[in-house]
Amino acid sequence: MAIDPICGMTVDESTPWQTTRDEQTFYFCCEHCLKKFEVGGASESSPMQLVTLGEAPPKHDCCHGHQGHSANQKSSAKYICPMCEGVESDVPGDCPKCGMALERNQPAAPQTKTIYTCPMHPEVQQDHPGSCPKCGMDLEPQTVTADEEEDDPELMWMTIRFWVAAVLTVPVFALAMLPMMGIELGVPAEVSRWIQLSLATPVVVWCGWPFFVRGAKSLVTMNLNMFTLISLGVAAAYLYSLIATIFPAAIPEAFQHAGEVPVYFEAAAMIVTLVLLGQVIELRARKKTGSAIRELINLAPPTARIIQDGQEREVPLSEVRQGYELKVVPGDKIPVDGEVLSGSSTVDESMLTGEADPVRKQQGDNVIGGTVNQGGTLRIQATNVGEDSVLSQIVQMVGQAQRSRAPIQRLADTVSGYFVPAIVGIAIVTFIVWALWSPEEPKLAYALLNAVAVLIVACPCALGLATPMSIMVGVGRGAKAGVLVKEAAGLETLQQVDTVVVDKTGTLTEGKPKLTELEPAEGFSEDELLKYAAAVEQNSEHPIAHSIVAAAIQRDMGLPEATDFDSTTGEGVQAVVEGKKIVCGKPSLLKDHGIEFDASGSPEGTKVYLGVDGKYAGALIVSDPLKETTAGAIQSLHEMGIRVIMMTGDNAQVAGAIAKKLNIDDYQADLSPQDKHDRIQKLRDEGAKVAMAGDGINDAPALAAADVGIAMGTGTDVAIENAAITLMGGDLEGVVKAFRLSRRVMRNIRQNLFFALAYNSLGVPIAAGILVPLFGMHALLNPMFAAAAMSFSSVSVIGNALRLRATNLTE
Repeated sequence: MAIDPICGMTVDESTPWQTTRDEQTFYFCCEHCLKKFEVGGASESSPMQLVTLGEAPPKHDCCHGHQGHSANQKSSAKYICPMCEGVESDVPGDCPKCGMALERNQPAAPQTKTIYTCPMHPEVQQDHPGSCPKCGMDLEPQTVTADEEEDDPELMWMTIRFWVAAVLTVPVFALAMLPMMGIELGVPAEVSRWIQLSLATPVVVWCGWPFFVRGAKSLVTMNLNMFTLISLGVAAAYLYSLIATIFPAAIPEAFQHAGEVPVYFEAAAMIVTLVLLGQVIELRARKKTGSAIRELINLAPPTARIIQDGQEREVPLSEVRQGYELKVVPGDKIPVDGEVLSGSSTVDESMLTGEADPVRKQQGDNVIGGTVNQGGTLRIQATNVGEDSVLSQIVQMVGQAQRSRAPIQRLADTVSGYFVPAIVGIAIVTFIVWALWSPEEPKLAYALLNAVAVLIVACPCALGLATPMSIMVGVGRGAKAGVLVKEAAGLETLQQVDTVVVDKTGTLTEGKPKLTELEPAEGFSEDELLKYAAAVEQNSEHPIAHSIVAAAIQRDMGLPEATDFDSTTGEGVQAVVEGKKIVCGKPSLLKDHGIEFDASGSPEGTKVYLGVDGKYAGALIVSDPLKETTAGAIQSLHEMGIRVIMMTGDNAQVAGAIAKKLNIDDYQADLSPQDKHDRIQKLRDEGAKVAMAGDGINDAPALAAADVGIAMGTGTDVAIENAAITLMGGDLEGVVKAFRLSRRVMRNIRQNLFFALAYNSLGVPIAAGILVPLFGMHALLNPMFAAAAMSFSSVSVIGNALRLRATNLTE
């Protein structure tokens, strides 16, 4: 691809409009741009210089609204020229440079390229479909789409191949097995072999073709995998049977039984059919692992109501741009991230945060695309659209985490690396042993069947799927509960954590001051105390003043006007309210006005004292209240055997009171960001596995120092960037959910690895015939049953991983 030097469009280099200048080739989107270039002499580094004042090039749609004009489109103007950089206007009209009609400023959506990756080897990536060079599986798009479940070529073709194989294999199986069960079909043995050959050949050659292609590729690249074993086993059984049917005289007597040459078309065909069945079931199950992402994608509505030039119209979501004004009526989903311009309502954010309680929104508040407007009509201004929206970033984070590798995956990789060569060696040894010492004739026939059974039963697909399947399902389940995992390594490390360090402000508490208690003096009521304090504080910009005024508004108090307002820095405020002299602030300010009283501090907050006409009226306690879920979350962490330590920059008196109230194991106060970082590093040096939960910029160093950083979703981008896990809900209950998710995912992975390793450890010796000396020849494992067992092994691992979709993270 190249850039058109005239209009800035991205152009395919196969375009017929191209020219060479100074030994460099330039490419154009249309003939018009080519001619402009030849006349004016623009350079690639300065596109659009050819459009000069007074010229009016013909309009051509190919240059309109393209990403090449992004410099213009970043402007806040309503109208821009599609050709001339810097021409913009708040009203429609014509461009003063080129004469073209100005167009509405609508930045084009970014163009993205689909990257395909292997679900078992995420390091394998390419920009086109294909198969993994390591394991042979079909590559999948990194980006999950809403309709991916319906449009899956691999699943479609595997399903077609399976049904063709099943229809053709049934008669092959009947011709081969029924006579062995004493049921005569009246078909001569030689005719039966030719019928089996004609039916089994399309099963093996066409239906099983993907396995042979992947097996051959694995041998060429020496990335031996499950398809290496399948293709070798099926090829051995089929090619021997093919030669035995066409050239029976070429088969040694050691392969013959009672003068007849046995064939094993039914084994080859049945293996292909059963492996195809396993692949279909596996593919269907794997698609379910993307269901969490699809549910997130589908949270965004398909359309939005935009308001332009006073007119309301409904447009596709893809046409919404930053700065657009949108209308959201009750019951509608909010289309994109935005800021409320007018109106008030409650918004259900549970789909993203996992929290059931709706959130109150009013002018100036931010809303998230995909959440549901419940109460009133809102007018919002779009702030983040497309890939910049919170929902898109969540989808991207979840997808990236699902493709990441947990350290435990190295165990499976190491085992798989030695496993396939070892199995090929065992199959060869099995063939030799049975060929020399088989207790029954024909020895070579038993040697071949047992070697094939070893190859088929040992396919390590279940081992390769054990870890990535659990990670994919677990990360998706966490996302639905508001626990976003950045990488699988963090999820694995979290289950080893024994110490959680928490910040106080915004983590244990709500993060903003709130009036929590009123202490009226004798002769004054709570309402009088609050009314006078709020009346005088409504003229102050201090956060504590805002909390007092907010409490009065919440009680529907009509605040009287305050006159003669005066503020003393660091002390408090005073004014006249309803003819009374009001003084509000520290004890020293009241005493300066001749008001004597006994002042006592509050260990949990800031005390504001009030005087009315020279008399002490009482005190108001403003504090940062604990979140409702904090106490229960700390209790849950203790029940998990996790120590909780609070590190805060607040003073020791406040920190001590909160630690005692919440039964926190230890607390450290008056800490700077560097102090938190150093204390966490010290804990790790002492042997503790530490997780840090915080939400502020000051928490970023501590989050980075911990074994696992957990950012509260209500916090800053800096905190989230330095964390392995982000909690959309923003309270400590999310930390509990993260621990439960981590422990259950890792338990699921260990279960899957046990299933896979135990299965192969048992299956291979049985296929090799180790039980024959004890139980006789009927203890042999037929290759058909080996194929069925191998497929069941993979399906059982996937089924076990899918159980995580239903796990309850609240208990």
